[in-house]
Amino acid sequence: MSTNWAGIIGALIGFVVGLIEYRLVTGVVVASLRRTDSSQTQAEKDDYERRIRLLKAAVLVVSVGGLPIVGYLIGRALFG
Repeated sequence: MSTNWAGIIGALIGFVVGLIEYRLVTGVVVASLRRTDSSQTQAEKDDYERRIRLLKAAVLVVSVGGLPIVGYLIGRALFG
């Protein structure tokens, strides 16, 4: 069994890029959402925070879960 180092390195690069993207995107988007929050009651604020957590989870899955796959495929296609 041979190891495909190009794909593994591409996946690691994709993971690092995904982490950086997650931090940047969620930082900007969450700050904007909190700035525009017009919640009046505590229940509305709690619901708003719950939606922000769901958004952050979705961005995490897409960026940290998806970019390593893309990096692996690009590494295999170009160098492997």
